[in-house]
Amino acid sequence: MSVRRLNHAVLFVRDIACSAAFYNQVFGFTVEHEIPGRAAFLKARGTDNDHDLGLFTLGPEAPGPLRDRVGLHHLAWEVGTLGELAETAELLTARQALIGSTDFLVAKSLHGVDPDGNEFEVMWRVPRVDWPTSEENQKPLPLDLRSAIDRWGPDLRTGAAAGSVT
Repeated sequence: MSVRRLNHAVLFVRDIACSAAFYNQVFGFTVEHEIPGRAAFLKARGTDNDHDLGLFTLGPEAPGPLRDRVGLHHLAWEVGTLGELAETAELLTARQALIGSTDFLVAKSLHGVDPDGNEFEVMWRVPRVDWPTSEENQKPLPLDLRSAIDRWGPDLRTGAAAGSVT
């Protein structure tokens, strides 16, 4: 088997409308199909998928995700430019959903949580020619988004985002 890419993710949530609104406002996802009160299927801009994120409701009393337990740690969404990453940082901060940021040297990343506590990463891939060599320090660092924008500019497209959505 040769996996080409992740086609979609599915999350259990407490409130479909609240979660769909969050993913629309932060990521620009649109609801493509909904089973009222049970599920919603959201689509990212420019994708060929019928949906990129599925949301299934468990109800308002459902317990949230637990850290340090077996299960999904986070999803990582890739943006096309550092300008988009900076805009996302502002959106997440305004919603008190930004919980951290990291310079992974090969990617600049924001860490957030949705209304149900599901963790996610929003990342911009550093141009491959600027990745550290095996001899260089490869420890993650605190993210200095301003310095990254000064170096590569706000509009440089890299990684999968440089081409079509995959």
